[in-house]
Amino acid sequence: MPAKSKAQQQAAGAALSAKRGETPKSKLKGASKQMEASMSETQLEEFAETKRKGLPNKKS
Repeated sequence: MPAKSKAQQQAAGAALSAKRGETPKSKLKGASKQMEASMSETQLEEFAETKRKGLPNKKS
């Protein structure tokens, strides 16, 4: 399932980084913190891999 906004794609990337141990979980805030806790690595990859071109900045 692709991300629906640039903000969602960016949050998924941050959550994925924390889930892989590349970034400390304590650095996560807001949506990325919730995504890291509730989504699998595969789901986060799908969101993070979404191309940003043409996406709105925020989900309406």
